[in-house]
Amino acid sequence: MRKSAKRIGILTGGGDCPGLNAVIRAIVKTAENDYDIEVVGFLDGYEGLIENRFRTIRLEDVSGLLARGGTILGTSNRADPFNFPVLQGEDYVYLDRSLQAIRNLESLGLDALIAIGGDGTMAASARMLEKGLPVVGVPKTIDNDLWGTDITFGFDSALSTATEAIDKIHTTAQSHHRIMIVETMGRYAGWLALGAGLAGGGDIILIPEIPYDIDSVVDQVRSRNSLGKNFSIVVVGEGARPQGGDMVVKRVVETSPDAVRLGGISNQLAAQLEGLTNLECRVTILGHLLRGGTPTAFDRILATRFGMEAVHMVARGEIGQIVVLQGSDLGSVPIRDVAGKQRKVTPDHPWIKTARSLGICLGNPTNVPLEEYLRN
Repeated sequence: MRKSAKRIGILTGGGDCPGLNAVIRAIVKTAENDYDIEVVGFLDGYEGLIENRFRTIRLEDVSGLLARGGTILGTSNRADPFNFPVLQGEDYVYLDRSLQAIRNLESLGLDALIAIGGDGTMAASARMLEKGLPVVGVPKTIDNDLWGTDITFGFDSALSTATEAIDKIHTTAQSHHRIMIVETMGRYAGWLALGAGLAGGGDIILIPEIPYDIDSVVDQVRSRNSLGKNFSIVVVGEGARPQGGDMVVKRVVETSPDAVRLGGISNQLAAQLEGLTNLECRVTILGHLLRGGTPTAFDRILATRFGMEAVHMVARGEIGQIVVLQGSDLGSVPIRDVAGKQRKVTPDHPWIKTARSLGICLGNPTNVPLEEYLRN
């Protein structure tokens, strides 16, 4: 039985990724078909809610969106409602615009907001919830680092892109007898580098959770050469760092809630390896390539399920929750439990165990158990 007509808002925050449009499509279709709910989309994440920039999205507007990358609503990773940058003269000042955002939602007669994003968006949403904003979350990030869900949509698509890139790097590595270093995104979590390294046949995988010992990396390269394998593939997450060292910061964006932009560890590693092995190194930084393109079939289905369930949660009055995937089943956890947490690779994760059994170097000495190495 259809419920009385309502209006809900949606926004896409943080970095873009494949599958965002699939979520928007699922929300609109479920809202209209199951509940006769009208959907209003805010442009450029929380920025659009603060500045009252929006558009109504109807069934005809989402036709053909399933396979499209990006987001028709636009997104922003600089729109913290509690620390919103406003240009005054030549300088930015940071203002609390949270109440303005809530007033805009109320003025449009919206019963709830579905916020689609990663940890930054969920952290802002948790604080907005405390201020009285009726919000439901949908987990999105290619980094797969959002706590509470086994996987986020966007990750599988980025993983496929990274794997395809490594596949192509293999042929030139073999032809020129080089060490080829492929750097992925992922920030402070190693899911993308670890998964792509496993799927792409990487010989060395370096992730933020396991600070690497450069001598162990060199030993792996030399061991391969002694066996007649005159090339090596190194997959490194942008947040990887040497033991006792720091992550490489590419730049700092003062107007962003997460100001630090990582990147460039692969160039530092290449210089070290060339000096220690006398082998030529080449670096490929995949960067924003991983955010683009059409979503994989897995991400299309996952994003669609997430979008559908988010609308059902709104209809059931489950405000303040974020939809998650646990195993193969959809569930939900409080947004406040997700905010400020990151899901990282653990030493006992099956992917880590697989890599070790395959003889892949993870940056730790082979004669020291990983758990002991990390303790020290």
